[in-house]
Amino acid sequence: MNKVRFAPSPTGYLHIGGLRTALYNYLFAKSNKAKFLLRIEDTDQTRHVKDADQQIIETLKTFGINFDEGPFYQSQRLEIYQKYVKQLIKEDKAYYCFCTKERLDEMRKKQISEKRIPKYDRHCLNLSKEKIEEKLKNKEPHVIRLRLPDNKDIIFKDKVYGEIKINSKDMDDQVLLKSDGYPTYHLAVVVDDHEMDVTHIIRGEEWLPSTPKHILLYQMFNWETPEFIHLPLLLNPDKSKLSKRQGDVAAEEFLNKGYLPEAILNYIAFLGWNPKTTKEIYSVEELIKDFDIAKINKAGAIFDIEKLNWFNAEYVRNIVKEKGERYQKLLAEAKKYFPLDLDQNKLENIFIVLSSRLNYLSELEESSKFIFELPNYDPQMLIFKKSDQEKTIKGLKLAQLFLTGIPEKDEPFWSEGPKLYQNLNEYLVDYFGEKIKENDLNPGDAFWPLRVALSGLDKSPSPAEILWILGKKESLNRINIALKKLDT
Repeated sequence: MNKVRFAPSPTGYLHIGGLRTALYNYLFAKSNKAKFLLRIEDTDQTRHVKDADQQIIETLKTFGINFDEGPFYQSQRLEIYQKYVKQLIKEDKAYYCFCTKERLDEMRKKQISEKRIPKYDRHCLNLSKEKIEEKLKNKEPHVIRLRLPDNKDIIFKDKVYGEIKINSKDMDDQVLLKSDGYPTYHLAVVVDDHEMDVTHIIRGEEWLPSTPKHILLYQMFNWETPEFIHLPLLLNPDKSKLSKRQGDVAAEEFLNKGYLPEAILNYIAFLGWNPKTTKEIYSVEELIKDFDIAKINKAGAIFDIEKLNWFNAEYVRNIVKEKGERYQKLLAEAKKYFPLDLDQNKLENIFIVLSSRLNYLSELEESSKFIFELPNYDPQMLIFKKSDQEKTIKGLKLAQLFLTGIPEKDEPFWSEGPKLYQNLNEYLVDYFGEKIKENDLNPGDAFWPLRVALSGLDKSPSPAEILWILGKKESLNRINIALKKLDT
């Protein structure tokens, strides 16, 4: 059976690029009836962040990316790696290196000054057996290095980038086992993928240069080599590698802002993969059905936050429109961004009005402020550009009189219920609009100041929507405040 794996390092939060790698592995597994395992690659103890592994696991679960096996921890498999290193030493395919950091630094400095490629000079390769035993007996710090074959072409075929060829003379005798007894990535990843029966390695393009070393290790152990699928880099808009410098890169940061997991997955699925259709909104089930390694692109993919915002806004609008089970969960998620503990009806009324203008849920915190506290706005904002103060006052008083005459108990305009009165704007235009005409005013003389009076903002939802949210008492109170501002 085919098997894939996702193997993050617990060095912090899950990078959005790591999430895409996990997603592609998951989609491949589901679309090919393969197994999907999770492995935590924690051999670099200097970069290990406490509880980062649990954070990564919880994040994957939030996105619905569930694994069939694991999590496995490399730090719990040290004896296995050491066993295989001893085998390589015995077969003269690896060797002890006792060089100090100072010597290695000086060596690289000299190589760079001579415009040579920095790599290990094999100073310890020909140490006698007696010398090695003496140094080991004296417990001299050491590492174990891979002994590259001389002038050997390593050729392999990547499923995305095609055939790749490199000669061993252009490679370095990579460290396999560090002085602390922990393996390097290069040894551990090969041993683990073999022992865990991984058949397809789907990982980021940044690992492509390391693949020849891995191929060599497979050959040295006489193991079957898995298929390699390297994914294109995620790029900033300026084509640089996606990084914290230019914005959020952690999947958790997007979740904390109120992006929906399904919207994020839908968007990142398209970062390097093209289904060759015009369809953009895909459920995970639809992605599984259409996913094909052959449709992965070589070119780096631009991470466009505006496009992600579009996806998220589409998901929010569709969920609100459908009013299904996901809608209730969305309301619960939205609630935490409001300053007050609202009852269900009030929460839903506000969310229905503001949701159509959201990129992500945390924007509710800012966009809803005017509902709970009227901003202290400039009175001049009340006057429409084609109107004047006298007409504005007349328009607001007309609105005051009109709204006072609407009984709260009879008119769905003031409804406390969750169902938005579908024709609020039409109601105002038809009935209040007639009153405006009868009083020789233009719509801008009344509708504009009414909206500003209710919101205290130059950009806000429509007057009808705000009236519906605020209710009769607060709406009339805010109109009175506006009239007082204009009278001073």
